[in-house]
Amino acid sequence: MLAAIRRFLAEMSGDDGKVAVSEDDIQLAAAALLFHVVAVDGIVSDGERAMLSDLLARRFALSPEDAKSLVSAAESADAEAVDLYGFTSVLKRKLEVADRERIIEMMWKLVYTDGSLHEFEDNVVWRVAELLGVSSQTRIRLKQSVRGNG
Repeated sequence: MLAAIRRFLAEMSGDDGKVAVSEDDIQLAAAALLFHVVAVDGIVSDGERAMLSDLLARRFALSPEDAKSLVSAAESADAEAVDLYGFTSVLKRKLEVADRERIIEMMWKLVYTDGSLHEFEDNVVWRVAELLGVSSQTRIRLKQSVRGNG
């Protein structure tokens, strides 16, 4: 598993656009970003982990077992990554704007799972949105929408 994650990170750090990106790579990149926002405050609660598994299962049509495996892989990928660019570059190249916005919306849902917004979480969502090419206006609208429905 770690070898596959290291291969993924090595391949994705290249910026030539010639790297073939699979659906699994897209899923891992999205999951790693989502795990990062959950972990950035130093506490990954059972509720946050469950919400992450649920969001991934729904977004990528995964079984509960596959979603849990993806969360584990995402945790390892996040621990191995030196920055967020490797993950965001994959998603920016391969996903339409609406799908990138959906990633930001999922991040906000995870942020508000524990009922509070930590400044580190807010900062990560801002940085990821910038790297994904999601406008500030859209990021703020998604934040308000999720917070209002939470």
